[in-house]
Amino acid sequence: MKAILALEDGTIFEGTSIGATGTTTGEACFNTAVMGYQEILTDPAHRGQILAMTYSLIGNYGIVNEDNESATVQAAGFVIGELSNLHSNWRADSPMNDWLKACNCIAIEGVDTRRLARHLRTNGSMRACLTTELNAEAAIARAKESAIYEAAQLVNEVSTRTPYQWAGDSRPWKLPNKTAGDMSNYGELVPIRCKVVAIDLGIKTSTLRALRQDGCDVTVVPADTSAADILAAQPDGLFLSSGPGNPANCTGTIATVQELLGKLPIFGLGLGMEVLGLALGGSVERLKFGHRGTNQPAKDLATGKVEITAPNQNYALTASTLPAEVAVTHLNLNDDSVAGISCTAKSAAGLEFTPAPTNGCTFATFLGMITANK
Repeated sequence: MKAILALEDGTIFEGTSIGATGTTTGEACFNTAVMGYQEILTDPAHRGQILAMTYSLIGNYGIVNEDNESATVQAAGFVIGELSNLHSNWRADSPMNDWLKACNCIAIEGVDTRRLARHLRTNGSMRACLTTELNAEAAIARAKESAIYEAAQLVNEVSTRTPYQWAGDSRPWKLPNKTAGDMSNYGELVPIRCKVVAIDLGIKTSTLRALRQDGCDVTVVPADTSAADILAAQPDGLFLSSGPGNPANCTGTIATVQELLGKLPIFGLGLGMEVLGLALGGSVERLKFGHRGTNQPAKDLATGKVEITAPNQNYALTASTLPAEVAVTHLNLNDDSVAGISCTAKSAAGLEFTPAPTNGCTFATFLGMITANK
C-alpha cells in the first residue's frame, strides 16, 4: 500500500506503508542513531513527533519487549529507508512490522531519510502528515492544519496519573544466559542508599533502572504534584525526568521546583534540566531541528573531557539568561548550546543527556549532592 509523508512547506515523500494504516500528524524530526530504534520509538520524549531514522536499514534485530522505554510506541509516526524482513537476535520477541501494527504506529518505508534530514536541517522543524488514505494535496493541507508543537501540552499526555514506587530489580541489569528466571549470573542486590522522588515528565524505564541500580528507592509522581506533597514523602532528593515538548508549558512543575530549591538536592535530565533552568530564572530557546542521535559531542568544561552523548531535545537553555549563581557545566560542541548546569548554592544540577556510568553509578553527581546534604 502506498503511503505519503507531507511537510507543511509542500514537500512530499512517497513510499510504502508498513505498520498500521490511517493518517497521523506531528512534528517531523530525525534521529541519526544506527541502532536503538525500539528504545527511541518508545521514549516518551518523542510524543507528538513523526520520527525518521537516517540509518538506511531498520528492524534487523527485531523487537525485544524487555527493552521498551515505555508501554508502547510514543512517536506519532515512523519513517525509514528500508524495513528488514528478517531479524537475527536470540532475545527478539517479534519482528518489527508486527510490533508496529500491534502498537498502532503508522509508518512508511522507501523514503530517502537522509534527504529528509538535510531538508529539515536547512529549513528547520516543521509540521507533517503521514498517511495511507489522503492524496498529496490533502496531506499537505492536513499538515498545515495540525497542532503546533510548541503549544502542545505533551507532558500531560505521558505523565503518570497516580504515584507509584519503582519495583524493578535492583541488580545490575545484565542479559540472562541460562533459562528464563535464572538469576545466578546477575550481580548482587544493590542496597538502598537514599530515597528519591522522581517527577514524571515522560520518564524512561532505563532511567528508573539506573536510579535503582545507583541505590535509590524511587517514588514516581505526576508532573502536577505539589511541593508540599513531595516534602511530605520525606525524600533525600528530587529527580526531574526527561520528556516531550516545550519546557515553558510546564508551569506547575516549574513553580513546584522553585518552591523546593534549597530544600532538597535536585537533578534534572533532558526536559527536566530545562525545567530546572527555568525555575532558577533562565529562559529557553527553540533549536532549529533539535538534537537526536547517539553521536552528539558534549564537553565537560571543568575537565575538558568530551563525551559522545545521546540527547533527545527540542529546546536548550539560553546561557546568557542564567543567573550568576548558575554555572554552565557542559556544552554541546555542535552548536555550543547548554548541555549541563549546576547551582551549588541551591544544590541543583542537570544534564541534557544520560551520563556514562562512573564507577558503576549513572547519576553520580545526583548521589553526591544527596550525600553532601545528609
